Amino acid sequence: METANHGPWDGITRRGGRKVAIIGAGNVGATTAYALVLSGLCSEIVVVDVDAARAEGEAMDLAQSVPFGMPVRVRAGTYGDIGGAHVTVITAGANQRPGESRTDLLLRNWGVFKDVIPQVAEANPEGIIVIATNPVDVLTFGAWGLTNLPRGKVIGSGTILDTARFRSHLASHFRVDARSVHAYIIGEHGDTEVPVWSRASISGMTLHEFGAAQGREHDQAALDAIYERTRTAAAEIIGRKGATFYAVAAGILRLLEAILRDQETVLPVSCVLHGQYGLQGVALSLPAVIDNAGVREHLAVPLDPHEVELLHQSAATIRRSIERILE
Repeated sequence: METANHGPWDGITRRGGRKVAIIGAGNVGATTAYALVLSGLCSEIVVVDVDAARAEGEAMDLAQSVPFGMPVRVRAGTYGDIGGAHVTVITAGANQRPGESRTDLLLRNWGVFKDVIPQVAEANPEGIIVIATNPVDVLTFGAWGLTNLPRGKVIGSGTILDTARFRSHLASHFRVDARSVHAYIIGEHGDTEVPVWSRASISGMTLHEFGAAQGREHDQAALDAIYERTRTAAAEIIGRKGATFYAVAAGILRLLEAILRDQETVLPVSCVLHGQYGLQGVALSLPAVIDNAGVREHLAVPLDPHEVELLHQSAATIRRSIERILE
């Protein structure tokens, strides 16, 4: 295991609570802000958008929901207002279009990041940055390169949502609560994501063992279909409603909870690697211990040889995209 270095920053605001900034007031940013308002996780939320009127409108609407939840100050602002934020969530960028791959988004959103990230780093040099914009792995690596922050303080939402979908589908197949399923999707948040079948378990039993205990035959075809449904879930939703944002925001909220409450929770997030599985110079998702300083350590979970091979293929795909933004 490789440990990232962190400073003592804890993001306490002058009001005695925690401050979160959200850059981008589109569907994902606004939904994340709404989830935060209802969560009681922070005392202040600042919404920043290139469309200042949109940010103001969202902040006004969000503020009017506060009497129904926990006390929190919500306001629109500029980059100058994000100083002191424990976490800045980046949702700014173009939406994925129906039929468009995440890599097709790359150059459009990298142009946005080259403007946004330096301003965030200058205004709030000690805070954690959480990236939600796609393609998230490439942009996480690029964002880290635009800052002077330790690797563990620039975190992509990665495969948090993919893993949740995977566990949900497995739970439905085996007829158990999804919280009883322990299984991960790692690698790219995209077409080359890797299901870790060798470590998937329910109640301490492998999936094969659990199925046998239920008196059912092992059905690899059904499990392969579950992975495919997981991998194509975003495209299916985008094809029907044009965008995904509710589940994305829920995943971001779970990551923020782990950070703001210093939970030392293991979540699959994207971060720049430093030798895990022989990989460097790339950001992708692995299970990681999350505390109030960000990614404390990425875990090199034992994988079978085929899974390692698939992970390296996933990393190669991401690295090719990284090379495009470094040209």
